[in-house]
Amino acid sequence: MPSTPTPLVNGEKASRREQILAAAAELFARHGFHGVGIDDIGAAVGISGPALYRHFRSKDAMLGEMLSSISQFLLDGGTELAEAATDPQEVLAELVRFHVDFALQHPALITVQERNLANLTDADRRQVRALQRRYVEVWVTAIRAAVPQVGESHARSSAHAVFGLINSTPHNRYLPDKELAELLGHLALGALHAAR
Repeated sequence: MPSTPTPLVNGEKASRREQILAAAAELFARHGFHGVGIDDIGAAVGISGPALYRHFRSKDAMLGEMLSSISQFLLDGGTELAEAATDPQEVLAELVRFHVDFALQHPALITVQERNLANLTDADRRQVRALQRRYVEVWVTAIRAAVPQVGESHARSSAHAVFGLINSTPHNRYLPDKELAELLGHLALGALHAAR
């Protein structure tokens, strides 16, 4: 388990609940949400499948918490970066770097998020979508500050396009992570500046 906070681990040491979420994320990414049973998740963390119900009411609840955690992590991190930097170009570069680092460090989470929104309950889907919209707005504000000629709709479309580029990393591991991070950062910033 990671020793620093991640989208699914909030402290120095992962709780049992966080271990379950991290294992479920890997399994969902590899086999799909419907291809993974409670017993599979339990086996991955060394407990019986039914013992998972002490931590989560259902597999659906696991997925809901997982995707909400990812979206909240991105929103909190993006907001913090946007508020910390004063130069618009620096804000945009930091947001790109942050999202690239997230995608490279957590490819399973990117895959689960990309493939499983439709598997959420309606309430969880609304919550995740609301968090995602707020994260997009952090980017829209940053894009418009760094590239003033870009209108709001173009900035929003540009943010989504760049997410698609960066989130392709689980399928694009032809370079070492450092080189891939540099390439993705360069491509993302180039695309955002080309949106004017």
